[in-house]
Amino acid sequence: MNEIPVLPETTVASVIAGVLPELVTIRRDIHAHPELSREETRTTALLRGRLDRAGTRVTPMPRTGLVADIGAREPRLRIGLRADIDALPVQERTGLDWASTVDGVCHACGHDVHTTALLGAALVLAELEDVLIDAGIAVRCLFQPAEEAMPGGAHEVVEAGHMGGVDRVFALHCDPGLDVGSIGLREGPITAASDLVEVRLTGRGGHTSRPHLTEDLTFALAKIMTEVPAALSRRLDPRSGVALVWGVVEAGVAPNVIPAHGRALGTLRVLDQSVWEGIEPLLREIVTAQSAPYGVRVDLRHTRGVPPVVNDVTAIADLGRAALAAGLTPVPTAQSLGGEDFSWLLAQAPGAMARLGTRAPGGRTFDLHQGDLVVDERALPNAVGLLVHLALGAARDARQPASR
Repeated sequence: MNEIPVLPETTVASVIAGVLPELVTIRRDIHAHPELSREETRTTALLRGRLDRAGTRVTPMPRTGLVADIGAREPRLRIGLRADIDALPVQERTGLDWASTVDGVCHACGHDVHTTALLGAALVLAELEDVLIDAGIAVRCLFQPAEEAMPGGAHEVVEAGHMGGVDRVFALHCDPGLDVGSIGLREGPITAASDLVEVRLTGRGGHTSRPHLTEDLTFALAKIMTEVPAALSRRLDPRSGVALVWGVVEAGVAPNVIPAHGRALGTLRVLDQSVWEGIEPLLREIVTAQSAPYGVRVDLRHTRGVPPVVNDVTAIADLGRAALAAGLTPVPTAQSLGGEDFSWLLAQAPGAMARLGTRAPGGRTFDLHQGDLVVDERALPNAVGLLVHLALGAARDARQPASR
């Protein structure tokens, strides 16, 4: 076996520094021209043009998004790196010179940073491709559409076969609660399953002065909204992290009329994979029991969203080593009940998601999915460095047999 070269960190850093000005320009361009889920045509074209010029092997996805392969064509180990490319239906309120030019749409979740960081890693690794080839390593860059949709674009990645042969898969997500230079890591569940729950009630409406002659749908709806979350908390292990929270309630138009129709919509979030897989029968049992005394008819619609993101122990160790090699500080990070469709890729191969610190040290802590989100751009080279060192770390470890 040939000796695998170990590149000096100065070489890697200089290559990253060489592409950084272009990446800042690209990130600002993507930020100024956000596109909603499955509408990311301009973003896809921009990425394809730059990846083609770099000599990567580009495969378009069926609608939007693309895949770029770098390194060995018949690898011993293939690493997947994923970025989501879609924006949100949120009005931007940052006042930046490169703020969104699309009314009501902006990159309020940092996907422009994820996308540009992966593009930067692809450009750097294309320049260092001989190291990957000598080590028998391949890197598959997955520029995924529609993470914010349900069902998400991760399904399209899997259905198109792009996870075939991927041994480990990684992703980054901006975290405005962590300072620039930090990488948040956690073994096990880091995000929750996220499902849509809709309860529709119908009954014999009537006047509020004669509730005994009606089926008091509004009262039944109130009982469902308060008692179902409470009952779930007593029927399930509290360590499973179950939370049912309502966001929409609709019933009636007049204060003296009991309506004949009503509904409540909410999200069901679960940290434990096995509990999530088996929760629907219990949910249906409790909703039925709460509505039965009032004689209303109930229609429960439980729409599966995404499973929990469960970080693999070995993959977290890989991220920790890559962070140190990139000059970053790994820090523990908390679980979130937010949903992420990266979990569908983890159903195909072990891997992990890390949180990228994007807060200016001493600066304001922003919230994701808000129109005033500002990302400190010093996070961009940090993300590129982390992704590059994940691949180079695999090359340095390549003497050990890979498991598929």
